[in-house]
Amino acid sequence: MKKYLKTDEWNIIEDNFHAEYQRMSESIFSLGNGRFGQRGNFEEPYHSDSYRGSFVAGITFLDKTRVGWWKNGFPQFYTRIPNAADWSRISLRLIDEELDLAQWDVDSFNRRLDMKEGVSYRDVEVTSPRGNKLSIHVEHITNMAHPNLCHIKYSVTSINYTGRVSLVPIIDGHIVDDTEYPNEKIWNILRSGATGECAYLWTQTRREDAQVCYAMTYQFLKNNKETIANPIRIEKEKQVGFSIGTDIKPGDTITLIKYTAILSSLYYERQDLIDVSIAEAQKAKAIGWDTLLNNHCQAWKDIWDEADIVIQGDPEAQQGLRYNIFQLYQTYRGDDPRLNIGPKGFTGEKYGGNTYWNTELCCVPFFLLSTSKKIAKNLLIYRYNQLPKAIENAKKLGFNNGAALFPQVTNNGEECHSEWEITFEEIHRNNIIVYAIAQHATLTGTLDYIAKYGLEVMIAVSRFWSQRVSFSQPKQKYVILGVTGPNEYENNIDNNWYTNFSCIRCLTTTLSYLELIARKYPDEYARVRRVTNLNQVEESDHWKDIIVRMYLPEDTEHGIFIQNDGYMDKVLKSVDAIPMEERPINQHWSWDRILRSCYIKQSDVLLGLYLYYFSFDTETIRRNFEFYEPMTVHESSLSPHIHSILAARIGEVEKAYQLFIHATRLDLDDYNNETDQGLHITSMPGSWLAIVRGFAGLQIRGDVLSLSPVIPEKWDSYSFKINYLENTLSIHVGKNIEISLITGTELNIDVYQNVYILKQGVNLEIKKKDVVNKG
Repeated sequence: MKKYLKTDEWNIIEDNFHAEYQRMSESIFSLGNGRFGQRGNFEEPYHSDSYRGSFVAGITFLDKTRVGWWKNGFPQFYTRIPNAADWSRISLRLIDEELDLAQWDVDSFNRRLDMKEGVSYRDVEVTSPRGNKLSIHVEHITNMAHPNLCHIKYSVTSINYTGRVSLVPIIDGHIVDDTEYPNEKIWNILRSGATGECAYLWTQTRREDAQVCYAMTYQFLKNNKETIANPIRIEKEKQVGFSIGTDIKPGDTITLIKYTAILSSLYYERQDLIDVSIAEAQKAKAIGWDTLLNNHCQAWKDIWDEADIVIQGDPEAQQGLRYNIFQLYQTYRGDDPRLNIGPKGFTGEKYGGNTYWNTELCCVPFFLLSTSKKIAKNLLIYRYNQLPKAIENAKKLGFNNGAALFPQVTNNGEECHSEWEITFEEIHRNNIIVYAIAQHATLTGTLDYIAKYGLEVMIAVSRFWSQRVSFSQPKQKYVILGVTGPNEYENNIDNNWYTNFSCIRCLTTTLSYLELIARKYPDEYARVRRVTNLNQVEESDHWKDIIVRMYLPEDTEHGIFIQNDGYMDKVLKSVDAIPMEERPINQHWSWDRILRSCYIKQSDVLLGLYLYYFSFDTETIRRNFEFYEPMTVHESSLSPHIHSILAARIGEVEKAYQLFIHATRLDLDDYNNETDQGLHITSMPGSWLAIVRGFAGLQIRGDVLSLSPVIPEKWDSYSFKINYLENTLSIHVGKNIEISLITGTELNIDVYQNVYILKQGVNLEIKKKDVVNKG
């Protein structure tokens, strides 16, 4: 772990310059607004170890798939989000020197990310090689209220320098991708130019013709008074901007405010991009910094009013939790069903910015519970719109009759992953989509989405399973062969318990909703039967047979479910047997050694017990947790929060807390030694879920919201809001439990297995149960 950031409940602070952690800091201080985002790079050039990254939502590049051994079903192209033009560049030049923190002396340094208001600050005092001393203050905003805009206020104060100083705001189209093939040309420059006080750069991706246009203008002030400068226009093919200079003496301050508009062909007609982007930049200047900042801060206030969890007594946990919520909302606005959430968001190129099953596991439940907005529905519609491609993906692998296999990795619905053990074997991802659809119905209390969209997906996924299972004559059971479960440290195994059990749940869920929709939405039911060509009697009979006769590996002696066939033949050791210098094992061991070991990247069995909790009693969860947790290395970002939730449910409160901290500060403390590559955006809501689903014990039993709160010893209290059946509840857990209904009229709620009627305007106070910690 790396602990160089200060602990503060609302801020991320680096109060000394740590050049050795520069790439990690660039990830940590990333900014975004759901339409675009960038790593926390310095505005000025930095000629040392650095990874500059700027990304625009929905703009992708078709990268040719490169594999040594081609297999039928592999995609021809790998779709990824490309590194885009750098719109944040501002150089600082003296007469014959240019600021570069890698070459100048850094006398003091502080950068701060204000999560409450969404502003990045940087203060640095420097001395040039010629002895000139300057103080620099930077404020950087990626505007949440105006999603086309980014603004930077860059101020320079002379300490001992007398002479000419120039600030050079540019848009830089010299793009180097931090990928395996950095020299591949991705972008064409269609046009660039600078007129008056506005410069623009119009770009286009090769192959797909996705286009982005950037336009910038500026204000220039000296000692807080706007100054008319005679800028030098910079007009190159790949770089546009201005050089604005003036003479200063010690004590003088000059300030440049850079207003940048970033527009893409996802939202605007290509022929209009230049004119509209220039108009947007000029409009931003007319509105002015103060108003733009106020609008941006109000947008963040609205987010925090819904999604914040307040922890009393643990600033480190509070900081990490807010950071995760902050970065998730910077990545995804939830207003466009064409977009999804890349595992790295706008913080890095790893995973190509594509959609993984992480979205349905972590992000959909978070948005369903934390906001009344239709964000989760848009994520589900994203998958529905890609159903034809999912059917096409399955057809390539030999499935028929409308069976669908949703891709492991995608941007447009087509599978773009090309590792056999993942692309063709990690098929459990199909089930989490059906699970998320069912969660939407459970938590919103409406079947409208399922009737109009979800049932088609459920039928297609169930058809996949009906063809993917095999019937074992020796076992007289259905089996699922040749898969990889969520634990990617075992490949090509048979009868993965999680895959088999979630197949049962998928088929059961589909059958249940077929009956409900037939009864309550007969017209939609008739439409779905028609478009899917459903033979309900025949297909349902087969699905029911699979449900009844599915093989589920278990060890009756230990009272546990077996991860998969052959797992118990391994040498079973706890992670304590691994020397610390060999962790993470995926960065030190050979793949062969990992596959033969008992060590688990994330536990398949425990994931199933978390998702389908209503099927298992507490003792079953306890036995499996105590068996698998000691062998889990948590080298998947999806792992710690799942384990934390289960630990809380079985009364292992302090163990749950340790795992919660791991999940919450995964990137801030760099648990897996990879924060420099970008953040784990799609697992970040797991820390929020660890409190709500774990410590607060939120479950849905039948149609009743159930809570069984516990509290870590270190905390004085914790408070949060949730949405359930279009009701908003405020919950406070401290010495006692206080629950109030903020919106809604009346709701039944179960607390410690006692049902109460919750009414608006009447606070419910319940004595907190003392839970004996077994951790």
